[in-house]
Amino acid sequence: MSRLQIREDDLTGSKITDFLREHLEDMKEITPPESVHALDLEALRSRNITFWSAWAGDELLGCGALKELDASSGEIKSMRTAKAHRGRGVASKILNHIITTAQQRRYHHLHLETGAQAEFAPARALYLRYGFQYRGPFADYIDDPNSVFMTKKL
Repeated sequence: MSRLQIREDDLTGSKITDFLREHLEDMKEITPPESVHALDLEALRSRNITFWSAWAGDELLGCGALKELDASSGEIKSMRTAKAHRGRGVASKILNHIITTAQQRRYHHLHLETGAQAEFAPARALYLRYGFQYRGPFADYIDDPNSVFMTKKL
C-alpha cells in the first residue's frame, strides 16, 4: 500500500464511474430498496461533497467521500474498496484521509450510515477501530432496521 495515492476525483473517468455503478448494484442486491442510501454519480457531484479515489498506478483501489452537513459536521459517503484489495488497508487509508480533512475543516463531528447486514460487518468493525460510536439517525435519515448509524467526535 506504499504506492497508494489518494486524489480528489471529478467523477468523470470510466474506471470510477464503472466502480460506482458496481457499488450501487451491490447495495441494491444486499439491501432493501427503501434502505439503500448510496448516492449515484449526480448526487456525488454535489458541491457539498468532496470525493476521493485511491490508486496504485492506474489501478483503482477504492473510494470515499465527505459530505458537509453543516459548518460543524460532515458525513462519510461511498466508502468502498475494490474486491481484489479488501483486507489490505485501503479503506483505512481513505478513512484516515477523510478524518484528517474533516479535522482541517474544523468539524466537531463526523457521521455515517452503513448497513446492518452481515456483509457490512467489516465496515462497522473498521469504524469502531477508528473511534466511531453507534448512535441514532441523523440529518434526514429515519430509524431503519437495515441501517446502522455511527458518529465520531473530532
